[in-house]
Amino acid sequence: MRITNFALLLLMSSLSGPLLAQTTAEQIRQATLAFLDNFANEQTGAGYTVSFEPGSIDSRLALAECKQPLSVEFSGDPWKSTSPSLLVACEGHRPWRMFVTASVSIHGPALVATRPLTRGERITSDLVTHQSVEINASRRGVITESRQAVGMEVRRSINAGSLITPDMLSAPDAIERGDHVIITAKTGGFSVRSRGKALANAGVGEQVLVENLSSSRTVKANVVAAGHVEIQM
Repeated sequence: MRITNFALLLLMSSLSGPLLAQTTAEQIRQATLAFLDNFANEQTGAGYTVSFEPGSIDSRLALAECKQPLSVEFSGDPWKSTSPSLLVACEGHRPWRMFVTASVSIHGPALVATRPLTRGERITSDLVTHQSVEINASRRGVITESRQAVGMEVRRSINAGSLITPDMLSAPDAIERGDHVIITAKTGGFSVRSRGKALANAGVGEQVLVENLSSSRTVKANVVAAGHVEIQM
């Protein structure tokens, strides 16, 4: 006769003694409910609305008794998934761990476009507005603050009313080919400045070739700000 894994678990449990106390499926469900309720209350204070429901737990499940409150935490990011996993664990004398899937919906303000935006357009405050959306339904993330978008450049066309996600925007080039820049050469505690000309476009944190206008030498420098590059000697 074939014995399933679950039947084997029940058999081993019965052989270990009928008087042993156990952690039931209902206790695990209550622990996950308490955890999710606390999470929802925390987000309410930050301006978000959270609805949730723990996943089903087999009512026949019986694990070793836990002498202390069960530990529950997210094992998946609830801000990027509507079905994050919860890790439920007992850290007692007979420790165990299990995963429970939950349904979580987080609604709150995020940026949307006020009109169609074209590739290469620079974001200004009047081009975005806040709208309540299901934030964790977007696996690409959302932008919640206008300051995170203003000044950024649109990477691809965005329809009016569409949710703006981080991958739709990029930082504009701080330096463009032909721009005159200040070159700062640093060595130890000393620095020397000279004027140069950028030979390519680059953003802050990127490297760019620049021509030193005094020596006519071409050097590779790091862009530190608009019109400013640095060389480590």
